[in-house]
Amino acid sequence: MISCRWLVGSVLFLALPLAACHSAFVQATINNNSGAAISDIQVDYPSASFGLNSIPDRSSFHYRFKILGSGKPHISFTDASRKTHQADGPDLQEGQEGALGISIEPGYQVTWQPKLSTNR
Repeated sequence: MISCRWLVGSVLFLALPLAACHSAFVQATINNNSGAAISDIQVDYPSASFGLNSIPDRSSFHYRFKILGSGKPHISFTDASRKTHQADGPDLQEGQEGALGISIEPGYQVTWQPKLSTNR
């Protein structure tokens, strides 16, 4: 017969690696509120980048990434008249996690909404 103490100890021992494993990810959301579709979107962040062909007006795009290193993110995109726009974001640090909102507003003004923390 297995003792209750042994069973509880075994379960806790086996669950320990699951509790200790936590990867810090950032959920980025690009919101296009500009009044027109945007295209050729590229977002660079410390150690990598992502891109997409287009985002229609009043639409969003979500992307999950891990910050390796530190630095400022950068977005570039093209408007309907084929003019390129660029903007730098807030400082990002390795190990941060949470959400990073990127809003493209009328006049193609870019605002950044970081909701990040370091969970160490």
